[in-house]
Amino acid sequence: MQKQRGSLLQQIRRDVACVFERDPAARSRIEVLTTYPGVHAIILHRIANKLWLSDWRYLARLIAFLSRFFTNIDIHPGATIGQRFFIDHGAGVVIGETAEVGDDVTLYHGVTLGGTSWNKGKRHPTLGDGVMVGAGAKILGPITLQDKVRVGANSVVIEDVVAGCTVVGIPGKVVQVREAGKMNPFGIDLDHHLIPDPVGKAIACLVERIALLENQLNTVMRNPEECDVCEAQSVCETETHDDQYLMQRAAGGK
Repeated sequence: MQKQRGSLLQQIRRDVACVFERDPAARSRIEVLTTYPGVHAIILHRIANKLWLSDWRYLARLIAFLSRFFTNIDIHPGATIGQRFFIDHGAGVVIGETAEVGDDVTLYHGVTLGGTSWNKGKRHPTLGDGVMVGAGAKILGPITLQDKVRVGANSVVIEDVVAGCTVVGIPGKVVQVREAGKMNPFGIDLDHHLIPDPVGKAIACLVERIALLENQLNTVMRNPEECDVCEAQSVCETETHDDQYLMQRAAGGK
């Protein structure tokens, strides 16, 4: 995912400009530059990443440490992050060393792009362009989320996801997105809360199935003569003969 990024100053300008597209609370550039920890974190990461790629590894790690101390956002200086990257609210975000993030990606607070191995090499996820990750979500391992994937809040994603899908749940499952109310004029879909509930849907199906079976059982018990021939016929006949035998013995004993 190596792209032409432009100069460091150009990258930072784009990171600041994209805030106004995705946060309606942003009012001025000076406010964004001075009060947004997500912006502070990405600016410091841009600097640390330049140093990391130039083999100034200790200084890069020191800048990343100071960034985490002041912003509560932990981005390894080796992580590759594309243009117009935005971390909204920006508390508790962790991005690992071999993570690769495309352009126009949005993360919310509590997101982790983590690894699942202690082995060196690629061990963190790859996010395509336009990916949105909801609050508290965990994306783990060297998996790939293709372009415009949406991850619901608090989901745990451990498998690849194809482009344009929405993932929710633990572990993450691909679901169909509901119709959004209004489209964002900048093309960024922020209605990530409008997602179906696959667990609730499964429970509703089970409840409906139980109700259907209970109705069928009640019909058979009210009209035993209407019981059709089935695989359990031999069991029913055995129980009937046993009941008649016990009734005859009881009558004879009296």
